[in-house]
Amino acid sequence: MSKNIQDILKLIKENDIKMIDFKMVDVNGQYRHVTIPAENFSEDTVKYGIGFDASNYGYAVVEKSDMVFIPDLDTATVDPFCSIPTLTMTGDAMIIDTPNNRPLAQYPRNIVKAANQYMKELGIADTMMILPEFEFYLFDSVNWQVAPNIISSCVDATQSYWNSAVQDKGVVIPKQKAYHVAKPFDVAHEIRSEMCMHMKSAGIDINYHHPEVAASGQFEIEPQLGEMTHMADATMMIKYIIHNTALKYGKSATFMPKPIYGEAGSGMHVHMLLLKDGKPVFSDDDGYAHLSREAHYFMGGLLKHISSLCALTNPSTNSFKRLIPGFEAPVTVGYATSNRSAVIRIPAYAKAPEKRRFELRNPDATCNPYFCYAAILMAGLDGIINKIDPHENGWGPYDMNLYHLSDEEKAKLHHLPTSLPEALDALEADHDYLTVGGVFPELLLKNFIASKRKECSELSAIPHPAEFDKYYNL
Repeated sequence: MSKNIQDILKLIKENDIKMIDFKMVDVNGQYRHVTIPAENFSEDTVKYGIGFDASNYGYAVVEKSDMVFIPDLDTATVDPFCSIPTLTMTGDAMIIDTPNNRPLAQYPRNIVKAANQYMKELGIADTMMILPEFEFYLFDSVNWQVAPNIISSCVDATQSYWNSAVQDKGVVIPKQKAYHVAKPFDVAHEIRSEMCMHMKSAGIDINYHHPEVAASGQFEIEPQLGEMTHMADATMMIKYIIHNTALKYGKSATFMPKPIYGEAGSGMHVHMLLLKDGKPVFSDDDGYAHLSREAHYFMGGLLKHISSLCALTNPSTNSFKRLIPGFEAPVTVGYATSNRSAVIRIPAYAKAPEKRRFELRNPDATCNPYFCYAAILMAGLDGIINKIDPHENGWGPYDMNLYHLSDEEKAKLHHLPTSLPEALDALEADHDYLTVGGVFPELLLKNFIASKRKECSELSAIPHPAEFDKYYNL
C-alpha cells in the first residue's frame, strides 16, 4: 500500500526519528546519501526534492549538474545501523525545469521504470518478477596495497583450510567443501540470520540463507521473487545490510566475483518470469521444461545479446576471473534444465505454473542492479518481438555437463566474453535493443563504455604479483 506524507510523519513519531536519510545511486551502483533533521521533512521535501551535484554521481557534466532528488515514500524504513534514530528512503533524480521537474533519463532507477513501461506498452506483460541470488564472502581480515614498490592483497577467514596448522579449535573446512556445512563449521550462521531479519524489517522477504561452496567464508542469501523495480531497490538495500552487519561482527563482506584464486566465485544469478493480469506468461504444460513459446523467445533474446549484456551484468575486470570452467560458473551460451554449466538454467523444482521460470547465471553483484535488470528485460523483450528461438539458433537445450566436452565439441559452441574489454566491444556494436523506446539513453551507454575502457586501461598497466612468478628471473 502506498505511503503518503501523513504515514511518514506517523513513522517519525512512533520511532522517535531524529534524522531522515536519503539514499541515491551513482552510475556504478553504489549508494550515496544526504541526511536532514526529521523536523525539516515536509510536503515541500517531496514536491521540490533535495538538491545535489549529479556530476559527482557520474550522470552529468559540471556545467549542467544541478539536480534534485525526489524521495519515494514507499521505500521508507528505519535504518538499523544508525545509533541516532534514522528513517531512510530512496527515490528518483530529476532535472530542474520550470515550472516542473522532469526525470533524469540517465538515473538508474528511472531506467528500470522506463523498461517496465516499455514492456507494458508492448502488451506482452505488465509485471516482471525477478529473484537475484546473493553470493558473498565474509572475511575476518582484508587488506591491499597498490603502490610503486608494493602490489599486494591479503584476506583471511579463520575456518579456511589454509589455517589448519594454526587453528587451535579444529574448526577447519577443506577446500571447496563448505556447501551447506552445519555448525560448528558454519561460523557465520547468526550473522546471516541477523542480516535476514534486517531485510525482513526493510520489506524484503527471504527464502533462505546458507554456506556456499568455498571454504574461505562464502555464503548465500536468497530473497523471494519480487517485482523488478522493487527488487532493484531491494538489491541495493540487501548489499547495504550485508556490509553493515558484517562490520558489526568484526568481519568484512565483499561481493567481488573472484576474491580468492582457486576458490568458487560469487555470482548473482537472476531468476525471472513475466505476468500479465496476474497470470504467468512463461508457463505451458506442453512446452520444453513446461515453458511457453514466449519464455523460449525471451531466452533467445538473452542468448543473442549475451555478449553485450555482460558489459552491464559483469562490469568489472574481476568478473571475468569468475567466468571460467570448473567453479559452477557458466561459460557456454546455451540453456538447459538443471544444468549449472549453461548460461541459462531452468530449475526443475519450479513446477507450479506461477513459479515456472529460468535463471541467468552469469551476472554478479558488481553490477549496477538497475542497469542489469533493465537490460535483461530489454534483451528478453527483443527476443519475444523478433521470435528468437534458442533451439533453432543452436543454443540448446544442453542436457549434459558442458565442462566435460571434448575440445572439438567445445569449439562448436558459443562462449561468453573472456574479458571486460571484449564485453565492451560487444556493447558498442550491439545496443539498439537497449535504446529502443528511449529506455537506455545513447549518451549514457557511450559514457559508460568510455569510463569502463579507462578503468580497464588503468588496471592493465599495473604489474601483477603473478607476473613476478612467471617472468622475474627470465
